[in-house]
Amino acid sequence: MLRFLTAGESHGEALIGILEGMPAGLKIDAGDINKDLKRRQEGYGRGPRMQIEHDRAKMLSGLMRGVTIGSPIAIIIENKDSGIDKLPAVKNPRPGHADLAGILKYGFKDARCVLERASARETAVRVGIGGICKILLADFDINILSRILMIGGVKSEKMIKKKIDEAGKSKDTLGGVFEIIIKGVPPGLGSYAHYDRRLDAGIAEAIMSIPAVKAVEIGNAIESSAMPGSKVHDEIFYSKEKGIYRKINNAGGIEGGMSNGEDIIARGYMKPISTLMDGLNTIDIDTKKQVKASTERSDVCAVPVAGVVGEAILAFVIAKVFLEKFGGDSIAEVKRNYKGYIAGLKM
Repeated sequence: MLRFLTAGESHGEALIGILEGMPAGLKIDAGDINKDLKRRQEGYGRGPRMQIEHDRAKMLSGLMRGVTIGSPIAIIIENKDSGIDKLPAVKNPRPGHADLAGILKYGFKDARCVLERASARETAVRVGIGGICKILLADFDINILSRILMIGGVKSEKMIKKKIDEAGKSKDTLGGVFEIIIKGVPPGLGSYAHYDRRLDAGIAEAIMSIPAVKAVEIGNAIESSAMPGSKVHDEIFYSKEKGIYRKINNAGGIEGGMSNGEDIIARGYMKPISTLMDGLNTIDIDTKKQVKASTERSDVCAVPVAGVVGEAILAFVIAKVFLEKFGGDSIAEVKRNYKGYIAGLKM
């Protein structure tokens, strides 16, 4: 079973990830992973910290001469902007952030104990782990990409940049919508038999785990909810040249909790970032008096970043169900299982 765990705080010494269950024999090029880490740091609207950090993943275990050996893979990404113990206490919790709920949950007197782990900085190591999963999937011609559909209510690149500039000048933040497209997924990944093995459930959980994401859409679910079934469902056709195929993909590549062979399409709806440079009203957790919320270095908009993170975490989700279906201890064994299944589909 493929699984992972991450550790580390925003201003701690490093972020660490452990990926378990990757078969032996997969060649890993750290350059591919570092490209995605660089993409995560780019995007219009990113904050000043991205000028400090230059993320690079270092593999600590699970490989020999750049090839997986079946044991857990450990990744470390060092934080240049560290010094967590020297940072000031945060007494004014930010509306929309984990600050207040975390303080109440754990009985803290300092919101920094919450925000250091709740920070979206943690997603850097998930991008590293997802990068390994992307390499596995690419070996089977499964590829993942993302794009921005809307930011701040506008869709054109020119208007998006203008909106972000305006928000930055007014010390505000923006949210938006990103889309993940996964091509080449064979039919039959996931299951209709158990609620917790439905592929769309796993995708929704993964996208919702990205900080600031508040809604998930698979296929054209939102538009389809207002339409009759006769205009929504993807009719099925067959020809000798194409085999079984669809003319539309309103389902987003998933029916009954399983991939159906079409592109998997999922969207994340991201709220504006909670840290505003002109803080909203809140309370001092010691005095309970009305004050302005604390500020931390932050982005004006992180929707493009969320798309990169979405690629990574969905790479993990697809790799997990892929190995559940075709799993083996080595890549050679997985390929035999996969080729047998695909041959059976053609019959």
